[in-house]
Amino acid sequence: MRYKQKRRIKLIIILAIIAFAAFLYFQHGINLGLDLQGGAHIVLQAQPTEEREINDSVMTGILSVIERRVNQLGLSEPLIQREGSDRIIVELPAVDSPNEAINTIGRTAMLTFRNSSGEVLMTGEAVKDARADYDQYGRAVIAFTLTDSGSEQFADITRKYMGKKIGIYLDNEQLTNPTVQAVIEGKGQITGYESAQAAEKDAILIREGALPVPVEVIETRTVGPTLGQISIQKSIRAGLLGLLLVAIYMVFYYRFPGILAAVILAIYGLILMGTMAGLQATLTLPGIAGLILSIGMAVDANIIIFERIKDELKSGKTLRAAIDAGFKRAYTTIIDANVTTIMTALILAYFTSGTVRGFAVTLGIGIIVSMFTAFFVTRNVIDIFAGSKLLRENKSFGVRKG
Repeated sequence: MRYKQKRRIKLIIILAIIAFAAFLYFQHGINLGLDLQGGAHIVLQAQPTEEREINDSVMTGILSVIERRVNQLGLSEPLIQREGSDRIIVELPAVDSPNEAINTIGRTAMLTFRNSSGEVLMTGEAVKDARADYDQYGRAVIAFTLTDSGSEQFADITRKYMGKKIGIYLDNEQLTNPTVQAVIEGKGQITGYESAQAAEKDAILIREGALPVPVEVIETRTVGPTLGQISIQKSIRAGLLGLLLVAIYMVFYYRFPGILAAVILAIYGLILMGTMAGLQATLTLPGIAGLILSIGMAVDANIIIFERIKDELKSGKTLRAAIDAGFKRAYTTIIDANVTTIMTALILAYFTSGTVRGFAVTLGIGIIVSMFTAFFVTRNVIDIFAGSKLLRENKSFGVRKG
């Protein structure tokens, strides 16, 4: 009775894991990289000024500002990385028009308040926050909040320029040129926008700060999704064909345990997809190669386990004793083989970027999931069927007693 209860509990746990993985996959889906779903590839180059030269500190500041701006755009899984001493690569999946993105991420975004003579009275450093909003007439505006020191400064400015115009500029482009009608402190508005969307774009630039130095777009291109769709289709076909051939081989060579192995591989694939969806990992074309390679590692783990069990059966042990001994012998080999590969994947993920990192991350996730599948799912599935008539000692794992 206890054995049956244990089998039932193990089966429930496995089904729960499968259900949870399926939930994560269908709930979150898999994020596709630029090479699979298309998007914009932009290369920016920092430009030195009379006041500032290009160094690591300046580049770090540019990278930080661009990252904040891109995150504010709400784009999924952007790639932002430094290249060389003065360049930054920005890849934005699912963006059809690079020019619109450039207008937001590539502008210097220096906000200034000026008098009619063009003299700068205050800069955007005094602005603490800026958001798109509507005024009392329903017109789109930017509502900004000043810092404590900025509030005092702006109050003095508006008091001095009462009845006069103060222009608000963003990168020398005039946003509005209102006449001061009251002393303003703490909060203010920038008018002149046709829509809230247009106001929000400038609000992002103001809110996330100006770039330390100007940047120039030296390369921009749109990557179409057509190649990605073809790659996905071919990869799926290759993966399914490979799984089918592996399943045929496993069934032919190991009999009923081979059928179990094929089912376990399908479970492995579902758990892997659920894990990637739960981690919000991005799948790229090299990442697909990593997935297929990890499937091979999962097959290797099953073969090692079955061969160890087969050796134990040949030595005359009972099926249950052979399964226990076979798994114990297989664990060390599987851990040694997989840990070394995981170490390589970690090194690649840490020291590389772009497509190579995508391959390494996907491979690493796949190997960890394959080890979990081998140690928990395979072991428990074999245990569940060990007491059934489907696994007979004289035929199990392709062994025939002479």
